[in-house]
Amino acid sequence: MPISYPTQLMTELKQIQQEALRSDYAYRQLVHLTSKIGPRLSGSVQAQQAVDYVAGELRRLGLDVRLEKLLVPHWVRGEETAELVKFPAQMSGVTQRIVLTTLGGSIATPPNGLTAEVVIVHSFDELEALGRTNVEGKIVLFNRRFDQQMAAQGFGLEAYKQIAPYRTGGPSAAARLGAVAALVRSAGGSNYRLPHAGFTRYVKDVPQIPAAAVTAEDADLIAGVGTEGPVRLHLTLTPQTFPNAVSYNVIADLKGTEHPEQVVIVSGHLDSWDLGTGAIDDGAGVVMAMQTVQLLRELNLHPKRTIRVIAWMSEEFGGIGGKAYAKNHEAEIANHFAAIESDLCAGHPLGFNIKAKQTVRPMLEPLSMVLQSSGASLTRFTEDIETDISPLADAGVPCFGLWQDSRTYFNYHHTAADTLDKVVPRELAENAAVMAVLAYALANLPQDLPR
Repeated sequence: MPISYPTQLMTELKQIQQEALRSDYAYRQLVHLTSKIGPRLSGSVQAQQAVDYVAGELRRLGLDVRLEKLLVPHWVRGEETAELVKFPAQMSGVTQRIVLTTLGGSIATPPNGLTAEVVIVHSFDELEALGRTNVEGKIVLFNRRFDQQMAAQGFGLEAYKQIAPYRTGGPSAAARLGAVAALVRSAGGSNYRLPHAGFTRYVKDVPQIPAAAVTAEDADLIAGVGTEGPVRLHLTLTPQTFPNAVSYNVIADLKGTEHPEQVVIVSGHLDSWDLGTGAIDDGAGVVMAMQTVQLLRELNLHPKRTIRVIAWMSEEFGGIGGKAYAKNHEAEIANHFAAIESDLCAGHPLGFNIKAKQTVRPMLEPLSMVLQSSGASLTRFTEDIETDISPLADAGVPCFGLWQDSRTYFNYHHTAADTLDKVVPRELAENAAVMAVLAYALANLPQDLPR
């Protein structure tokens, strides 16, 4: 049976929603992160500037702010070029430029690059079937297509999950069979010859090889000429990996009036890839969390439980900030009432995803009624939740992610096109309203959530 919220709480939730929809606070903060600071790659100067800025702004709002130290990867991209130097029916003196970007964490090629024949596969099974004899000494191209039709139906994340394992695991799978480099078809849609960056994860007992993501168009080019005969590619990647850098999760508390020891987290990740300016991934999530507490200050509202803003660091390099937080606060997990994160763009919100017991649903129906007026009343249960709060979910904390219209998100995800213009101010305000209403309702629920 649905529960009822006190009349005052319902009134306050509606106030929060209306003020959020009127406010441009989140958008102004996003302008600063993207236009004044820019890309915020883990370990970079810009990442530290973003930490300092967000911490300063949260202090200005009167929150109890602290920085929790992390050691994060410090990887710098360098030069990245490729060209087909031999292919069937090649004209004299002609090469074909290939557009690509180095995968995060990749090692470099030799300074003058490397040249090798390309072997094309569409799955890990196909790679294994080729065997070492057909792979050793070659460059493997994983040509697994992103399902754009699936994304267009509102299942962009599901389409992404089908292809992302080739980026994270493809290079080591190829190296295990003796490949000298690995290329992956970009994990994204909207083929405007934009490569999609992302992290690759080397397996410890396998040699490391250079790795890059190729645009969809260039993957098709290589595959097309490859049907006619052998193709050789010259690849130059010059990334550098420096010793781990000191960085921080930004943590800021708006103390609860009745149960200050109980915590409701609102969050997004502060780091981004370096090709764009990290507007939708995930500056938008950070500024939604910032606006949650800004709204409560503006409206002079006081949550009964503590609302904790977290700007996570180094999500893009394996969720380092989220894992460190869960470890550092292991003894306090029982007092983490709930955690919310937005890390799936800033498109129109439909509602929110839930990773918790099914009996949570009736406890949230009154707040869904409030969100109905802005088209954000839907709820769905999921086995997955946003990266940074996943360790908390695994420890039993009820977790929530914003459910957004992600039909076009993976057109820009991890590309140079992840810029401020992709964020619609009204839709950002709608998302901020969902996060703030959800957080305040959780912080004031009259009973505990089931665990």
